Amino acid sequence: MLKNDLLLRAARGEETERTPVWLMRQAGRILPQYRELRGRLSGFKELVETPELAAEVTIQPVDALDVDAAIIFSDILVVPEAMGLPYEMVEARGPLFPDTVKSAQDVARLRVADPEEHLGYVLEAIRVTKTALNGRVPLIGFAGAPWTILAYMVEGHGSKTFSKARRLLYADPELAHELLRKITATTIAYLQAQVAAGANLIQVFDSWAGILPPDHYREFSTRYIREICQAIPDVPVTVFAKGAYFATADFAELPCRTIGLDWNEDPRTVRPLVGDKTLQGNLDPCALYGSPAQVREATIEMLRRFGPHRHIANLGHGVYPDTNPDNVRVFIETVKEFSTTLRA
Repeated sequence: MLKNDLLLRAARGEETERTPVWLMRQAGRILPQYRELRGRLSGFKELVETPELAAEVTIQPVDALDVDAAIIFSDILVVPEAMGLPYEMVEARGPLFPDTVKSAQDVARLRVADPEEHLGYVLEAIRVTKTALNGRVPLIGFAGAPWTILAYMVEGHGSKTFSKARRLLYADPELAHELLRKITATTIAYLQAQVAAGANLIQVFDSWAGILPPDHYREFSTRYIREICQAIPDVPVTVFAKGAYFATADFAELPCRTIGLDWNEDPRTVRPLVGDKTLQGNLDPCALYGSPAQVREATIEMLRRFGPHRHIANLGHGVYPDTNPDNVRVFIETVKEFSTTLRA
């Protein structure tokens, strides 16, 4: 039994006594205890791949910030590595794939990963975290959406345009679909294993959704996100597709419970389009650079726009690493205080 099940009740569309709140990337560089731990290790991947350490970092924001959920400390790029395409995490640069997918032969060499064999360290981190949390708050599992994973596998690194990945969709759409099918099969098995290990809710991150035109997004992303949602019936699923404002009506038809909004979307516009689905978001992460009074004001305005029910408070993207943790606390405390008054 969970002592705090606000997140799950809100995700299911139930009325709650206040709005639950957590932050994307809350387990990470904004916390000094994370930086201290990370400084003792060889790098990011050692932290991700050591279950006890990943569990420790997952729980840090629950202790330090009093958020309503933990999200397992991992990375979306563990999936391509499990499929046979390893990545490096380069300090101050980000992810880098020494090899990339360029041909049908490259796709043929990739495997549909076995979760326990190739991603067992994440599953063990979930199990360790669940034991250590002891029911304090729900634990969120996650994976990247197939299109975003393809983008990294083909491009090889982060990019403003992902032109190599987008070129593939035009030049060889069937090869793109073949790769997407393998990624989707791996992702479904991986997320099902996360649920079996103890994840209470699943979030699918489509970080590079906004760089595709709408027709391509429907063909090369939405259809695969739908397959993932259909395969995870036992816990609520959240879909967060950054920049995909054009896909809101399509998301309303997905078998997911929650739709995440980035900071460019107005929940007052989105709400009539999504029926009884819960919305998540969507304070601009840069709003947390303001004074405490400004953070409080921006948070209250966000809450007013979403209204009192079917809302999970969050940022419109991950919290930036140089954000003052005290301002994060102001955000969280304001959500808890003001969302209660919205229901009065």
